Amino acid sequence: MMGHKFFDFKQLNIVSARSKPMPSEPTVLLVPGLGGSGPNHWQSRWEQTRQGCSFVRQNNWNIPDRQDWLSGLDRAVRACATPPILVAHSLGCALVAHWAALHPTTPVQAALLVAPADVDSDQHTPAEVRDFAPMPMARLPFPTSVIASTTDTYVDTHRAQVFATAWGADFINIGACGHINADSRLGDWDKGWDVLEDLIAAEDALSLA
Repeated sequence: MMGHKFFDFKQLNIVSARSKPMPSEPTVLLVPGLGGSGPNHWQSRWEQTRQGCSFVRQNNWNIPDRQDWLSGLDRAVRACATPPILVAHSLGCALVAHWAALHPTTPVQAALLVAPADVDSDQHTPAEVRDFAPMPMARLPFPTSVIASTTDTYVDTHRAQVFATAWGADFINIGACGHINADSRLGDWDKGWDVLEDLIAAEDALSLA
């Protein structure tokens, strides 16, 4: 069931993900946005430190072509031995939504969509991402959580919540964390991994019910 949550990560008392490995170690596909994810981005840290994480590769991170990026994501998903978990950031969230609309029956275990860039807004995003407009607003065919920040210049918080509602996703507001990227200085972002674990645990519980 969709829910809206507000978490202050600084006050949460959660066991670190380092001492709580994800069951069965599924494949986690990291889906960056415009410009890719540099070495200090939490996605890059996850690829380096979290077992089972790998990046979706694209031909050009700076000049995103929707069809080209869709092909890159599709190849990565179909190369997985088991249904993957998609972890997207910024423009990568719009990419996942477009891909799901084209491939609604391709198995995906779950998706974590972080700081979804508002591809429809000239005030929030650059012209380079307009190829991804309009943002798909259909319900996603797999369990999804959306994480947003109150100080994200690429999407208004209310707009991010509208996306989450349309996608049938849980909505988690983590407060003033900018675009939830390298500039946010999240390090390994253990709390983001905790949210991913909770999403997978909930999906596993439903599959066993």
